[in-house]
Amino acid sequence: MWDRLLTDCHLATMVASPGNPLGIMTNAAIGIADGRIVRVGKRTELAGFRAKEVVPLGGAWVTPGLVDCHTHLVFGGTRANEHAMRRAGATYEEIARAGGGIVSTVAATRAASADDLKGSARRRLDALMRGGVTTIEIKSGYGLDTASEIRMLNAARSLGRDSPVRIVPTLLALHALPAEAKDDRESFVKMVADEMIPAVARAGLAGTVDAYCDTIGFTPAEVERVFTAALANGMAVRLHAEQLSNQHGAALAAKYKALSADHLEHLDAAGARAMAAAGTVAVLLPGAYYALNEKVKPPVQLLRDVGVPMAVATDCNPGTSPLLSPTLAMNMACTLFGLTPEEAIAGMTIHAARALGLAHEVGSIEAGKAADLAVWRIGELAELGYWIGLPGPERRLFAGRDS
Repeated sequence: MWDRLLTDCHLATMVASPGNPLGIMTNAAIGIADGRIVRVGKRTELAGFRAKEVVPLGGAWVTPGLVDCHTHLVFGGTRANEHAMRRAGATYEEIARAGGGIVSTVAATRAASADDLKGSARRRLDALMRGGVTTIEIKSGYGLDTASEIRMLNAARSLGRDSPVRIVPTLLALHALPAEAKDDRESFVKMVADEMIPAVARAGLAGTVDAYCDTIGFTPAEVERVFTAALANGMAVRLHAEQLSNQHGAALAAKYKALSADHLEHLDAAGARAMAAAGTVAVLLPGAYYALNEKVKPPVQLLRDVGVPMAVATDCNPGTSPLLSPTLAMNMACTLFGLTPEEAIAGMTIHAARALGLAHEVGSIEAGKAADLAVWRIGELAELGYWIGLPGPERRLFAGRDS
């Protein structure tokens, strides 16, 4: 006997077929047992199966629970003052070089207690969960020493123990140079490769290493050194690439079979082709583009042409994307970057799951996967990318239970 049978609903299963890229199934039903999907089909096909609870959804649309595959959710303080500075004309790079930006958040994060970090992150997490998120990646990167990075990763993991949500911690090993290392880049990169990454791997705190490759971040050679250490310690890699300039980070990410390359406003054709060949997902972050008032957009048509899957994420962070609405991220992806509503939905479900290496577990509605679902009271799927800040789903299910 199943635990639950969801019935009288329309599905975007995200299992693509010719002419049906979102795997739409009308007048459908979903069988759930032990927190997993056991059967998906037409309502008439599943009507004969027994379940402890039958839940009629009144013609609602059901999607996989949303996957926010790029966030910096754990941090101390805010950078609201930088919002005013940008409105006065300062650029992201100017703010960073003047001592603002990431290094200011590092100081606030190091000064915050573990309880403070967890408490402030929980408020942000709750907002994203209300928006339909059931899986969320959380990066470190605001500690910039081994002890502080471990403290951030522990805070991220603890959120998943206390809430009905899947947390995917990522060690953002190269985010910025801490103040104490501003005159000794070599020693900092060596510490990350030889001390920080092995320590995090031994503790099992993260399965993925990320880095920021750009003019105000780290060079391709520095990233390569850290990626080599990550792979040697059994960790996958991801990369912030081509946000402010073209450092050929996307091709570098592809060389190391990165799960994703993120931002990509300055991506070139060679980088896109390399990503396609490596199976590296493009993660588009319209919140940062909007907040920074950037003018160069990611080359969406190029990504389509070469066949790179496009994920969409909030990039929730204190300085460049204080965004707490996954549906607004989808709307921005459509309005600012030109994604179709179908691409935006796939971008926060199946392609986002691929960017985290979790497509076997979440991101689509099919037998064997986690029963993480969002139930939307909308007339058509396009509304998810149409409303500007749709509040969230009518119901959110995590492991088959309302949450």
